[in-house]
Amino acid sequence: MVILLSDPRVAAVPVRESGEALTRLDASFGPERVVVRLGLADRLAAAQLALPAGVRLRVVEGHRSVADQRAIIAAYAAEVCAAHPGISPADLHRLTSRFVSPVEVAPHVAGAAVDLTLVDACGHELDMGTPIDATPEQSAGACYFAATGISADARANRDLLARALTGAGLVNYPTEWWHWSHGDRYWALTTGAEAACYGPVDPGVDAETAA
Repeated sequence: MVILLSDPRVAAVPVRESGEALTRLDASFGPERVVVRLGLADRLAAAQLALPAGVRLRVVEGHRSVADQRAIIAAYAAEVCAAHPGISPADLHRLTSRFVSPVEVAPHVAGAAVDLTLVDACGHELDMGTPIDATPEQSAGACYFAATGISADARANRDLLARALTGAGLVNYPTEWWHWSHGDRYWALTTGAEAACYGPVDPGVDAETAA
């Protein structure tokens, strides 16, 4: 069963903030050089080492401000409303949360999540079945990690991504093959941890380059 970020069990997970700093990923993870928690940066480095020669991670998004999260929620909620005229507020919240996390539990706001893909030695993205950020409406559900109907190459590439990241202690949000996190409330619920170690964090820091 898919657990959505809107599930009350996610919000019920306590946060025991570690106070761990934000850091900027180095260029080996792509030109975006996104900001994440130090512990997540270390785990991404371990996942990178677990990939076969000629394949590496490209991380396109990490920490996100509360304002940016709210803007993304609003934009996607409008898309859901257009696809489901007359939808109730409760159903709108549930469907929107398949794809965009409510602010209070958002892993990106905690610096605990990344959106990423695989690239070859030349930096070309591998076939993952959909682009990053393809919505369920746009992709007919192919954005779900376990979606059927994607190519054999895309399935193999998703499985390769999953082996590297789960081996490094990250968890996937199953409606988005590209979204992985560690230390947030969703991670805690799905792994059985007693508490999250990362809560919302102020982005106004001079994050140093990750090792």
